[in-house]
Amino acid sequence: MRTWGPLTAVSLGTFMLLLDVTIVIVALPDMAVALHASLSDLQWVIDGYALALAALLLGIGAAADVFGRRRLNVIGTALFAVASLGCGLASDANLLVAARAVQGLGAAAMLATTLPLLGAAYQGRDRSTALGVWGAVSGASAALGPIVGGLLAEGPGWRWIFFVNLPVSVASIWLTLRLVPESRGPAGRRVDWAGTAAFACFAGAGTYGVLRGGADGWASAGAATSFAVSALALLCFVLVERRVAQPLLDLRLLRKPAFTGVLIGAVGYNGAAFGVVPYLSIWLQTVLGMSPVHGSLVLLPLAATSFVVALLAGRLLHGVAPRLVIGVGLLLIGAGGLCMAVLDAGSSWGTLAPGLTLTGVGAGLVAPGLAGAALASVPAANAGMAGGAVNTFRQLGYAIGVALFGTVLTARMQDSLGHDAAHTAAGGGAAALHGTVPEHAVRAAFASGLNGASLAAGVAGLVAGVLVLVMVRAPGKRGPGGPADGVSAGGSGASPVDGSAGTPRRRPHVEEARR
Repeated sequence: MRTWGPLTAVSLGTFMLLLDVTIVIVALPDMAVALHASLSDLQWVIDGYALALAALLLGIGAAADVFGRRRLNVIGTALFAVASLGCGLASDANLLVAARAVQGLGAAAMLATTLPLLGAAYQGRDRSTALGVWGAVSGASAALGPIVGGLLAEGPGWRWIFFVNLPVSVASIWLTLRLVPESRGPAGRRVDWAGTAAFACFAGAGTYGVLRGGADGWASAGAATSFAVSALALLCFVLVERRVAQPLLDLRLLRKPAFTGVLIGAVGYNGAAFGVVPYLSIWLQTVLGMSPVHGSLVLLPLAATSFVVALLAGRLLHGVAPRLVIGVGLLLIGAGGLCMAVLDAGSSWGTLAPGLTLTGVGAGLVAPGLAGAALASVPAANAGMAGGAVNTFRQLGYAIGVALFGTVLTARMQDSLGHDAAHTAAGGGAAALHGTVPEHAVRAAFASGLNGASLAAGVAGLVAGVLVLVMVRAPGKRGPGGPADGVSAGGSGASPVDGSAGTPRRRPHVEEARR
């Protein structure tokens, strides 16, 4: 390429925000001890970030089209840095969760503008190269997250997981202002703030209801109220999107089985592949007694295999229908979850290796094809909306997975430990039970809980895989007014670059990918 400046600036911010999705996983036990955090607190440390990112991504993408993508990217990065400082200085779990939610807001502004900025900075072959490098950086962030988190947690301490974002944010802002040109979407674009608020309320209240149901019972007032608020917010979102001139999500797209199938695949992918991982990390460190670094290395087969397979899939599976690649990948993720549901009181970390590897292979197949399949399942005018929806539903799937599988985990543990001891152990406090609960009982209960969570994740992956294979039509079949539902597995490879929620212009690299 003639210049690497814009790509360097954008990729640096992307690496940082995606790293923060997984970097906290290995540090959860240390956070629980330092902040006296409960299981629910730890779940919100993860979900607060993922939910804010998912709920606001489409709305902020539309705002960036109006107010300037570089401007929103810089503001988002600055907000991310301030929130990271707040996370590192948090004196209790509530402050940490609040700061993580603000982090997610900043991350949404960064992620929503990343690909449109690259699309404005590069053309032709340079753009294809830039998107390929960006995709590799995105994969590397997931692979390195647990390792970096383990090194920082075991070294200077878990707070440095957040402090390290400060110099990276400064460098990213400086490079972006210096090297990245400003760009905007089509004139006349308006932001659907009402739809954004309704969707955020729907996602947040629904996830909170799952957490409350697991902690207090599904018939409790807190759970019932949360689900009622979530249902009302969803109804409001549907009404708003049907009436607004420029919706966040054109609900008519959901009538296309192929597009709906891709969204199901996005939810199932992030939820089934990664939703149980935080609890595996807690088990490795607090029950098996492993250090953060050793615990992160146990999880490496998942992230590393996913990264390697994703790199190879785009090259070797070019021309293969994405319904097959995504569907088979989800089936492998489901099989990986089932392979991990075999723990007992005497199990060691090695028992997880086959399941983690199988899940990694599946994740590596699914990740590159999701956005390309979404773009191919809708008319070109909706490409930006489709790509943004896939990113949104991926993060939403992760947040729901963490909440749901945590509920399954504690429900299974309660059968032998009781409510309080089960939540204490699942929240990283297994050591506090020594002397009151036999160690063998804790190990057996935690293994049983992980088996239940892994089984649920496996079934979710299998169901999502079957639905993708059935709903995403084979290459060559066309929906009314839309392009072919099948493209090569290499596809466009990423979300659209001309606007995360607006009406994009056709670009040469998209035409090439469709052909």
